[in-house]
Amino acid sequence: MGKVTALDVAEKAGVSRSAVSRVYTPGASVSAATRDKVRKAASDLGYRPNVLARAMNTGRSRIIGLVVAYLENQFYPEAIERLSKSLQGEGYHVLVFMASNDSAATQAVIDELLDYQVDGIIAASVGLSNDLTQRCEGLGIPIVLFNRHQYDARLTSVTSDNMAGGRKLAAFLVAGGHTRIGYIAGWEGASTQIDREAGFVEGLKEAGQTLFARGIGNFNFEQAKDAARAMFDTAERPDAVFVANDHMAFAVMDVLRFELGLRIPDDVSVVGYDDVTLAHWPSYSLTTVRQPANRMVAETTQALMDRLSGADDVPRRIVLDGPLMIRGSARKPKENAQ
Repeated sequence: MGKVTALDVAEKAGVSRSAVSRVYTPGASVSAATRDKVRKAASDLGYRPNVLARAMNTGRSRIIGLVVAYLENQFYPEAIERLSKSLQGEGYHVLVFMASNDSAATQAVIDELLDYQVDGIIAASVGLSNDLTQRCEGLGIPIVLFNRHQYDARLTSVTSDNMAGGRKLAAFLVAGGHTRIGYIAGWEGASTQIDREAGFVEGLKEAGQTLFARGIGNFNFEQAKDAARAMFDTAERPDAVFVANDHMAFAVMDVLRFELGLRIPDDVSVVGYDDVTLAHWPSYSLTTVRQPANRMVAETTQALMDRLSGADDVPRRIVLDGPLMIRGSARKPKENAQ
C-alpha cells in the first residue's frame, strides 16, 4: 500500500479534504458527527496526520520548547509534569531540552530548539543572553521565564516571592530563639538564590541579627553536603540554617544527623525552600516555604498563550506569595509549638 493521504480519508468518510484538516487542527470548528466519521475512516485506513508538514503550511507547530537545568531538584519534575498537562490542555505539545548555567551551552540548546520551529519557549531555571533574547524576539517567538527572572524588559517571568519567603524564614528562626543562624546558598547567578538570600538577610537585620555563617551548595546535592560539613564540623557552629532549596536541605540534614551526630531540631534547626513532596515525609518533616507551583504553572501558561495570541504583548514580572510550612525540622516559636 502507498502512503495514506488526507484525501483518501476524505473520500472514505464522505467529507471534504478541508473537513479532515479541521478535525486534526486544534481549536478548529467541526461537528461531532464529522469528527467521528473522519476518525473512523482514518483508523480503518491507518492514517496519521503529518504534524511537521502542517507546521510548514501554517507556520505553527503547536510545540512549546521547555528548557530546564535542574531535573535532580525534585521541584522541577513535578513542575514540568504540571506544565506539560497545562499546555496540552491548550492544544500544545512540549519538547524538553536540558541545559546548564553556562551561557554558551544554553545558546546551543536554544539553537537546536529553534530548529524544531517551536511556537514559544519556557525557560525554567536558566538565564538567557541579550543576543538570544533579541534573536527570539526577531523571530516572533515569545519567551516566558519560569522560577527565574531577569532584569530585561522584554521577558515575562513567573516566580514565587522569593524575597518575602526569605524574610518569613528569618522571622521564624529568630522567633524560635536562634542567635547563630547560617545560610547555604544555591548557584549565585540565579535570581532565586539572590532574592532568597537578600530577603533572609534583610529579615535578620530587621531583628537585629546578621548571618553567623555562610556556605555555597550551588543547588547541588553533593556540594550542599560539603558546605554542611564545613559549616558544622567546627567548635562553634550555627544553631539554625536556611538552605536555599529543599533538594540541598535534604543533603544537609543527612550530614548533620548521620555524619556529625547532631539532633534536628534539638541541636540545630534546618529550613528550606520549595516544599517538594519529600519535605512532607516523616523522615525529613522539613519546615520550608512552599512554591505555589499550581498557580505558577497557570500564570506561565496564560502568559504564554496571551503572547502567542497577541492578546498581551507587554512583558511583565509575575510574583506569587508562598506560605511558610511549619514542620518538625526546626524549633517552633511558642505560638506555633502545638
